[in-house]
Amino acid sequence: MSTTNQALFERAQRVIPGGVNSPVRAFRAVGGTPRFITRAEGPYIFDAEGKRYTDYIGSWGPMILGHGHPAVVDAVQRALLDGFSFGAPTEREIELAEAIIALVPGVEQVRLVSSGTEAGMSALRLARGATGRSKFIKFEGCYHGHADPLLVKAGSGLATFGFPTSAGVPEDVVKHTLVLPYNDIAALEAAFDAHGKELACVMIEPIAGNMNFVRASVPFMTRLRELCTAHGAMLVFDEVMSGFRVALGGAHSVYQRLIPGFKADVFVFGKVIGGGMPLAAFGASREVMRQLAPLGPVYQAGTLSGNPVATACGLATLKEITKPGFFEALAAQTRRLVEGLESAARDAGVPLVSDSEGGMFGFFFFNQLPQNYATVMTTDSARFNRFFHAMLDRGVYLAPALYEAGFVSAAHTPTDIDATLAAAREAFAAL
Repeated sequence: MSTTNQALFERAQRVIPGGVNSPVRAFRAVGGTPRFITRAEGPYIFDAEGKRYTDYIGSWGPMILGHGHPAVVDAVQRALLDGFSFGAPTEREIELAEAIIALVPGVEQVRLVSSGTEAGMSALRLARGATGRSKFIKFEGCYHGHADPLLVKAGSGLATFGFPTSAGVPEDVVKHTLVLPYNDIAALEAAFDAHGKELACVMIEPIAGNMNFVRASVPFMTRLRELCTAHGAMLVFDEVMSGFRVALGGAHSVYQRLIPGFKADVFVFGKVIGGGMPLAAFGASREVMRQLAPLGPVYQAGTLSGNPVATACGLATLKEITKPGFFEALAAQTRRLVEGLESAARDAGVPLVSDSEGGMFGFFFFNQLPQNYATVMTTDSARFNRFFHAMLDRGVYLAPALYEAGFVSAAHTPTDIDATLAAAREAFAAL
């Protein structure tokens, strides 16, 4: 039955709050009607009205191979025939854990879960249980899922709607959460001076994707590692978004190349390791992970954790991205996109800066790359909104909010990038 995006949105709003099951999908930040997607293929998605879009969201990061990669589809179909869910261990869980450990030095064991929120919440509990401390530091604009203690100045949908925190989160729950500005060494040192002995961990997105694309500076990350070591606090790398997306070893491998001897203590993964299925994980050294039940006193469980279909999807995805030259080609395509956007904007007299790593990118209508959430909030959001709709009209689907990073997949061809840049030149001219 044919229908329109508007008709579906009106119908959805009668039965789903805001008409969506995740707030940013509602287009509230940019205005207009959300596109209801019916199918996807390679680098493209198709809406209810049959219009094709070049997709730079990729399900918010997981679809690093593009949609419907044959090897992944085959693995999922074969897994489905064996059963949807067992509630018991499977060999495939072991294989996925082994694959993650092989790619991320410093991770000796992992626990599989079903969402990035679940993984972030569990990593925090693990750090608290392992250290016997309660306080922790997070950074303004970094999003670690919607667990109560982490939902403070968290960027992403909260940045879109301008809320510093969420209703329904009691003050007592967040009284141990210290929120600092990103990339601010002085603030970091002051917090450790005041609370160092009480800090269980520092949780950070090393390359933030929920205040658009903002990376931690090398001096900031170096000092962060030094302070955590000196005060016995754990450094938790939230790589739900950047893991296996910015490099084969994630952002952790990027900083290991830049900082001699660098190593995080606890890791949080999601998105790419599930290949588009609900799957995430957290991991650490064997010593830290033995604190988890059933071995230790830190309880964590999940009915669908290690789901056999999701693990098949994730394993097939990881197998493809470990092929020689995969990330070099992906990074080159992504750089070609962002450099082309900067060039087109410059030709049109529009201020725009961009950054990328691997297959993850961001751009701002601003004169320099922001280093923190406060600066991101001063960039030209009204111009972004107009650009978003100009690109959407031309068949290019960017994140419907200034505060979200974008993603290129291996399925995007040079022709796709060229078409996107041609659309951008028209859009910049219209601005």
